[in-house]
Amino acid sequence: MGYETLMYAHLITVAPCIFLGAYGLLGKKGTSIHKSLGKIYMFLMLITAILTLFMPADVGGRFLNHFGWIHLFSFLTLWTVPTAYTAIKKGKIKAHQRKMVLLYIGAIGIAGGFTLAPGRFLHEFFFG
Repeated sequence: MGYETLMYAHLITVAPCIFLGAYGLLGKKGTSIHKSLGKIYMFLMLITAILTLFMPADVGGRFLNHFGWIHLFSFLTLWTVPTAYTAIKKGKIKAHQRKMVLLYIGAIGIAGGFTLAPGRFLHEFFFG
């Protein structure tokens, strides 16, 4: 898969997470809709994190000639989603909540903010 294909696949999987995650954080907790949308959110976040691991860093320095600082958010996601899921299954509600807030702020808020930096596709798309 080429970079452009990966980028669009990443955008398709992460864009709904902006809204699903916001609903999960702001909506009523523990309802069947919260649980269903939460599972979709977690699945999409895992897919989007995996996709990003195949995308070389285009902005800033690289490690191993591929990974950039932004990939740390991919690893954050790959750790946070399963541990948040495990926490809620074990009834550890506070741990689940902390992890989901961390995931949303880190992977959606901060990493998403970096996508608006000059030299990135979304910067050109929105500010061209």
